[in-house]
Amino acid sequence: MASRVSEPVGTLATALRHADRLLRSDPALAERQASEILAVVPDHPSAMLLLARARRLCGKAAAARQTLLALAAAQPRSAATQQELALAEAALGEMPAAIAAWRRAVALDPADAEAWRGLADLLKLSGDDAGADAAHARAIKASVTDPELVEAALALCDERLAVAETLLRDRLKRHPTDVAAIRMFAEVAARLGRYGDAGTLLERCLELSPGFDAARRSYAQVLQRQNRPADALAEVDRLLARDPANPGYRTLRAAILVRLGDYEAAIALYSALLAEHPHQPKGWMSYGHALKTVGRRDEAIAAYVRAIEQAPALGEAWWSLANLKTYRFDDAQLGAMAAALDRPDLAEEDQLHLHFALAKAREDRGDHGPAFDHYARGNAIRRAQLRYDPAETSEHVRRSVALFDRAFFAARQGGGCDAPDPIFVVGLPRAGSTLVEQILASHPLVEGTMELPDLMAIARRLGEAKRRSETSLYPEILTSLSADDLRTLGEEYLARTRIQRKTDRPYFIDKMPNNWAHVGLIHLILPNAKIIDARRHPLGCCLSGFKQHFARGQGFTYGLEDIGLYYRDYVAFMAHCDAVLPGRVHRVIYESMIADTEGEVRRLLDHVGLPFDPACLAFWQNDRAVRTASSEQVRRPIFTDAVDHWRHFEPWLDPLKQALGPVLDAYPHAP
Repeated sequence: MASRVSEPVGTLATALRHADRLLRSDPALAERQASEILAVVPDHPSAMLLLARARRLCGKAAAARQTLLALAAAQPRSAATQQELALAEAALGEMPAAIAAWRRAVALDPADAEAWRGLADLLKLSGDDAGADAAHARAIKASVTDPELVEAALALCDERLAVAETLLRDRLKRHPTDVAAIRMFAEVAARLGRYGDAGTLLERCLELSPGFDAARRSYAQVLQRQNRPADALAEVDRLLARDPANPGYRTLRAAILVRLGDYEAAIALYSALLAEHPHQPKGWMSYGHALKTVGRRDEAIAAYVRAIEQAPALGEAWWSLANLKTYRFDDAQLGAMAAALDRPDLAEEDQLHLHFALAKAREDRGDHGPAFDHYARGNAIRRAQLRYDPAETSEHVRRSVALFDRAFFAARQGGGCDAPDPIFVVGLPRAGSTLVEQILASHPLVEGTMELPDLMAIARRLGEAKRRSETSLYPEILTSLSADDLRTLGEEYLARTRIQRKTDRPYFIDKMPNNWAHVGLIHLILPNAKIIDARRHPLGCCLSGFKQHFARGQGFTYGLEDIGLYYRDYVAFMAHCDAVLPGRVHRVIYESMIADTEGEVRRLLDHVGLPFDPACLAFWQNDRAVRTASSEQVRRPIFTDAVDHWRHFEPWLDPLKQALGPVLDAYPHAP
């Protein structure tokens, strides 16, 4: 027998409170209660708002919106109505309308922190990162009333981070358990890139206030930035246990799943999210990235195109299409990119991505002069954003060469972790390392992972360690480590990377190219690991890097002189490693791999200690996930057209040649 709603007893206020309580436990019953109130008191604003909330919670977002539009017309100054309308529009996937409603809500009530957080979430989903950050800062400001915290929040909103840091530090000296101040201080630390400090602060915040969901979400984001995806996932899952439909939490979970290499789960989550909230240009782009990684090229293209349809000036979506390497733009798309680039309000990030995309489009048509101009302009924008100093790389190489001699390694023989599992593929980006990885990962005993940041994180931590000894810099600090210390570091590396291993194959590949600078550390902590140096002609390799916009971590590629000097330092250090650790590093010359694939593959497998397997010659048939820019290229047989491709751009390469110096003439040997 169907349950029956009892007649409202007592005053109208009592009936409204009863309906409001029902919202949390039985929204369908709350809907019927609100309808009965409206039958007695037609058009009552509070009852209409309750009815709309109940309908939304019952999955009747369209009916909720209809009620709310009528209520908003009658009550244009009601912030609560606009908030509920924003939630209904979002439930219907109408992202622009939802954002507009949130903006009206915060305009009507600027002190409502929840409204600012709702706006920040949708702006983030729609791809407006700057707007989301600003709204997030306003949410923090709105959540505090203490004059000191208001002053700190204002400084945060204005990006006066040093001022905010000083105010909050003083505040916490006097009030060390003030969770609002701790959380705000963590936000300042995160914006300054001090993620370790931010994580420590947020841990303390959640220890004091476990139900502080905004702090927990920030903590999950910081953990992700610290390359602790498993920990980040655990925090997001705690949030989703309380709010399973939250699109912001679900989007963050999908991004973490990608970091963990669980692409199928990430794709399923993105697909469900975009079905519910289709107006998400950056969501479609992230979905496209995941599809591309697992080889679903046509679906990835469709996702990127959908992102562009929703945000025609979203430069990263255009570049994502270009970065497939096999996609070709038509005339209409070239015109659309040029029109977007001409917009006076175009953000810098969109400008640089559009330059890279247009450069690739022009290059594919043989227009090498205009192509190089776009590459140069895109690189110049990115170079100005970075604090890369080529002298730091040169100094690291100088100090490493001075430290790592034969006596140094001989004195530490027998240390480290003896596990043979890792195969490090090092070198420069775009040197053929993805091809080497794909060949090795096609062997039944080898698992391909991705470019793992873990070894670099260990090196960075060693460099930041404060020891009582005089040598606290990396790599000099390695002189103070015992055999047990080295073994512990090797075991730490294996533990950190274990989450990336999805099979029981005995060997796995770490393809982080920058690990060439840490060959000494690899040898010390993992003496049985294999090291492969993937090398390509300096003009081909460096130009290819210059033409590539990397998501992060390759700051040396945005100037021809910078990348030439970097290549030169890399060759010098690897030559030193060959001298002091003869035979430790196996070198794969890209042009040799193209010319004699089977011979080079056999030599590569011999070095790793693996029997020859024909699957390694049919590497393009391997359907494993590939995250790098070469993902589409390694799904095709060996092709030779890229070997001398740099010659099309030779008229503009003089700065690169001068920076390379004698390395250019000596290739493939060291000068």
